[in-house]
Amino acid sequence: MSQAGGQGTLFVISAPSGAGKTSLVAEMLRADSLLGVSVSHTTRPMREGEQDGVNYHFVSREQFEEMIGRGDFLEHADVFGNYYGTSQVWVRETLAKGQDVILEIDQQGAAQVRRLVPECVSIFIVPPSAEVLRQRLVGRGTDAPEVIERRLDEAEAECSHAVEFDYLVVNDDFDVALDDLLAITRSCRLKMSVQQARFADLLTGLTGANQ
Repeated sequence: MSQAGGQGTLFVISAPSGAGKTSLVAEMLRADSLLGVSVSHTTRPMREGEQDGVNYHFVSREQFEEMIGRGDFLEHADVFGNYYGTSQVWVRETLAKGQDVILEIDQQGAAQVRRLVPECVSIFIVPPSAEVLRQRLVGRGTDAPEVIERRLDEAEAECSHAVEFDYLVVNDDFDVALDDLLAITRSCRLKMSVQQARFADLLTGLTGANQ
């Protein structure tokens, strides 16, 4: 479902690994039909339970580098030896239809997007403490101890860029963090610049009613 008239809003959401970003974005999409999410391209192998075109568009390294050469990506990065990238064409076409779009990307990609789409709305999600982040990473049971330490080091580096974002959400209580994220998306839709495009006829009728 798209908004009636006007341009959609691009929401860029970043967080250190283990902050709960993926789970929060999934709930945002379930709660708000006006939100859509960009499916990134990646060169990493498909994991069990994943589907091509749903979780990611899985491509070879050669294909990805050809896409870089054509300028197909709004942003891209090499993470742990694998490429990840966001389709520029898909994002711009979807926004043009009035659909809001979420990009769930790291802070490096977010910086690229802010340069190319300065009107985007950027949100950084953090855990309530470094210790809670460690507990969450260990509790997932998916990474070796050395990988967890590397992720914690990277989390520290990523969080140093949090002040570059428009909004900060602390994921201490999941439901509260979700409400905060949805409040941001709703408030952005109520901005005059957005509402003017959606309700141009209404405003014209009201302002010209006594003329």
